[in-house]
Amino acid sequence: MALYLGIDTSNYTTSTALFDSETGEMRRSQHLLPVKKGQLGLRQSDAVFHHTQQLSNMISSLFTGVNKPLTAVGVSSRPRRAEGSYMPCFSVGVNSAKILGAVLNVPVYEFSHQEGHISAALFSSGRSDLFGKDFISFHISGGTTEGLFVSPLDSRGFTVSLEAKTLDLNAGQAVDRVGLLLGCSFPCGKELEALAVKCSEKVAVKPCIKNGNCCLSGLENQCQKLFEGGKPKEYVANYCLKFIEETISAMTEFMLEIHKGAPVVYAGGVMSDLIIRENLSKKFDCVFAQPEYSCDNAAGIAYLAYRSDIDDKSSI
Repeated sequence: MALYLGIDTSNYTTSTALFDSETGEMRRSQHLLPVKKGQLGLRQSDAVFHHTQQLSNMISSLFTGVNKPLTAVGVSSRPRRAEGSYMPCFSVGVNSAKILGAVLNVPVYEFSHQEGHISAALFSSGRSDLFGKDFISFHISGGTTEGLFVSPLDSRGFTVSLEAKTLDLNAGQAVDRVGLLLGCSFPCGKELEALAVKCSEKVAVKPCIKNGNCCLSGLENQCQKLFEGGKPKEYVANYCLKFIEETISAMTEFMLEIHKGAPVVYAGGVMSDLIIRENLSKKFDCVFAQPEYSCDNAAGIAYLAYRSDIDDKSSI
């Protein structure tokens, strides 16, 4: 009966989702922001412009053939639930959400982009039970490489404690920089994975971990040396992904030493890589977002809006 709209305007993707709480259907629409060939990402001003151009048509397409009224809107308003966390591109989604809320007289719920990733992982993996429990989560993307201890915050998202992180480069940045080196198009994850699976040569890596934190800037230099030294693209791609997988594995082991037996949830665009997922699944009892829910998307935000609305109504 109830419909919940989710909006997420990150620095890489315009994303919308519509959750029907009666049928459990999640409609999704997301578009990458256009990035010129050879470039890594966008300036915030360009991201704001492209979100503004794309968002209205995407929301309209979600409602094609829908005859139910909208119940509430959820939107990502900042990168993390932390003091000073801010990026201008999220203002596009917030302004649109507030306009819809005012015109339709429905509530608007704000969450962080990171909470959306975690929520999408729980929703798409069928582990909504973890909303009410403590767990370990890794948010691994182009803008974030973090190990988090997550606790429930009523039904309105999560409280998050940062316990492990990158000290320099993010995993997604490393993937894109190595991908561009090998001639891939930004974002480079899928093309890099396609190269890596063709590598039949064994790859040995040694991640750099300091008290649970990682260093990834050396990975770019190592891959460049391998490539310039004559190693095939397939080998370099596999080396890059193996290094990231071993890094995440070491960070996971560090956090499990602190929180023994805690569930482990992996979220973020880098975690859509099938090579990394397969190897981590062999080592840990863990949960992944489905690949289509790993990249920036509003599905987790829509689901959080649903949970918040239900919580509000139950307290009346």
